[in-house]
Amino acid sequence: MSQPPLAAPDGPYYAPGWQPPRPPTDAFAIAALVTGVLGLGLVAVVLGIAALVRIGRDGTRGRWLAIAGVALGTISTLVVAGLLVVAVNGVLETRPLPPDVTAARDAHARQLVTGNCLDPLPDDGEVNDVRVVPCTDPHAAQVISQYEFESDAIWPGQAAADRRVATACQVSAAETEAGLTPVTWAPTEQSWEDGDRTGLCLLHRADGTPLTGSLLP
Repeated sequence: MSQPPLAAPDGPYYAPGWQPPRPPTDAFAIAALVTGVLGLGLVAVVLGIAALVRIGRDGTRGRWLAIAGVALGTISTLVVAGLLVVAVNGVLETRPLPPDVTAARDAHARQLVTGNCLDPLPDDGEVNDVRVVPCTDPHAAQVISQYEFESDAIWPGQAAADRRVATACQVSAAETEAGLTPVTWAPTEQSWEDGDRTGLCLLHRADGTPLTGSLLP
């Protein structure tokens, strides 16, 4: 007497107390988290995105590791980008201008050199941004000389720095008779810490009448 063949089971059989094996954690997800913690921004972002694609395709684990890697990578990338912007701006703020610009432009006061013409003349106090114009255009003031502190000098204090620059600002009798009066700009304590060692002597008309042409020979 023969027995009917046993029916094939519909799925895998597991002994009581056993569970199906867990899928492995995607290696890219782990790498994304590690590189994100190490601050390797774009690397972490790329690895994290690749891990998410692989996890969705293969059913492996590590989704949250990949997401964390992408998040950390994005944050570190933004931080690095911000630092680069600050560094570039710092370089641009200290790069000297040509003595006579060909078109009006905004600049930082630390970029000024002898010959630059300004319009308007900033108010008294700490000066940062200025408007530099061609000296052939009507303008309010012109830088006629610079005073250089020693590169290794110790900060003398604001009053002493102001006096040194003012003493070095020489105005001729003819310039005084023409109604020109000096104004001096010295480094501040903050700009001194950033390496600023240049004072400026500018001339302008006391009555506010615009200047035309350069005051320099």
